[in-house]
Amino acid sequence: MRPNTRLTQTFIGLMAFAAIASTVYASLASHTLHVSYALAVLALAAATSRMKVKLPGIDGNMSVNLPFLLMAVVNLSALEAVLIACVSTVVQCWPKSSGKFKPDQMLFNLSMMAFATSMANLIWNAGWLGKAVWASEPLMLASATAAFFLGQTAPVAGIIKLAEGAAMRRIWLSIVQLSFPYYVLSAGMTSMANLVSHHLGWQAALVVFPVMYGIHRSYRVYFGHAAEAGRTPLARAATAGA
Repeated sequence: MRPNTRLTQTFIGLMAFAAIASTVYASLASHTLHVSYALAVLALAAATSRMKVKLPGIDGNMSVNLPFLLMAVVNLSALEAVLIACVSTVVQCWPKSSGKFKPDQMLFNLSMMAFATSMANLIWNAGWLGKAVWASEPLMLASATAAFFLGQTAPVAGIIKLAEGAAMRRIWLSIVQLSFPYYVLSAGMTSMANLVSHHLGWQAALVVFPVMYGIHRSYRVYFGHAAEAGRTPLARAATAGA
């Protein structure tokens, strides 16, 4: 199946529109700014953005900055959270000196991250969730993480479908198999960091950094061995075709 360039560009344009609309809407409904905390989380998110692993089977990679992005979602305003996510994305996706800058790819990545972050922030700050009898902070965090998860993985699967001709459902399920445990772990790290922050303040985010570095090393080893063996879900999905 040959990629459809026009559909791909249209999809990127729609993602950019959705990102702008959701960010503006979430910003109008979110709380005040927290500059010191935002700067600390931004520095940690940007640093871990360069700790990335190549996802086998597709032209993409995954960074271990998710806990810091979730901390921004649940502790900062929507505008701060989106700004942190976008700066981290630029740091993550900026090509090396020998690489070529791809404006369309950067625009899609920024739009996808802004959309996912603003939607997660809206879920976290949703008034109807806070008033629900069953609502609690862990459940609200799980809901926000789920929104972030869908806001990232569904657009990625869609753009791969259009750009590479892979089956969207197959590639999405493959991404889920590889990344779902990482999202669960990141939500747990965010919950623990928020609990510790009541005593340490923003410095609690520093505790997460060495943990994510260790996870980065583990993922690199796993993906390296799995790619050599040709047994990763994404590799199988890529070879299966549409």
